[in-house]
Amino acid sequence: MEDGFAEALRQAARSGVSPAGQSYRFLALGDTVALAGRFGLLRRDVEIAALEAGIIPERYQRSIGTVGLPGQIRLLKARVGVVGAGGLGGLAVELLARMGVGSLVVIDGDDFTDSNLNRQLLAAETDLLTGKAGAAARRVAEINGSVTVSAVSSRGDAANLPAFLEGCSLALDCLDNLTSRFDLEEACQRLGIPLVHGAVAGFMGQIAVIRPGRPLFSYIYGPMKAENIDRGAETSLGNPAATPAMIAAWQVGEAVKILIGLDEQPGDRLFIFDMLTAQMVAVELPAD
Repeated sequence: MEDGFAEALRQAARSGVSPAGQSYRFLALGDTVALAGRFGLLRRDVEIAALEAGIIPERYQRSIGTVGLPGQIRLLKARVGVVGAGGLGGLAVELLARMGVGSLVVIDGDDFTDSNLNRQLLAAETDLLTGKAGAAARRVAEINGSVTVSAVSSRGDAANLPAFLEGCSLALDCLDNLTSRFDLEEACQRLGIPLVHGAVAGFMGQIAVIRPGRPLFSYIYGPMKAENIDRGAETSLGNPAATPAMIAAWQVGEAVKILIGLDEQPGDRLFIFDMLTAQMVAVELPAD
């Protein structure tokens, strides 16, 4: 960065008082945009420089108490893959962008249809028959111009997912079929990155963090036999609006913890949520 940037950043910083009554210095969105344009920088780089100088981009002020300045820097420097941009994935993309995860790879080869309108955040009546991955990129551009999106309008499979997810810190499983899920798990194992699994059916949903060297789908779903393929409970129970929102929020929470170093890496567990009875059950999975 140019020598004058640090001084321009210091001059642009403003003083404020947080809701907790603490004084802090912040950078308004308009000043972030102006500095990026003036010095030919990405907005993300301006925000990272501000945080390193103890200046909080105001858009993240309500996150800093949870993630801290170092954590927000790590989020801005991270690259996360979201595989599936439907009910789970659209919500996950929204939350990751608002948290300031700096780079997203969104993989989905489908277009929106009428049946997506009940639950998919990215779906609107004016967007029917348009691609989901492209819609995710457009939505992120509206939310957070510091976040870049690589929109991959293709179905992920065993052959292409390793290349699509190259350079990602982790991936989110927002898929709706077992074949693709097993392919995604294999790709993440090859790349040595965590996979945050999520699935929904009716009032129920589940999440699990699948870590490098510890694949779990064969324990969760059973072996990949012909009779097990693509017959998830969601095909009969459906996907009401609230369940994907709940599970996507948990997935993003787990992803953020991993990215900022708050993940304590407990034993392998599958968390099952039942909105009908307001219960959550943690199922311990085999250690091997």
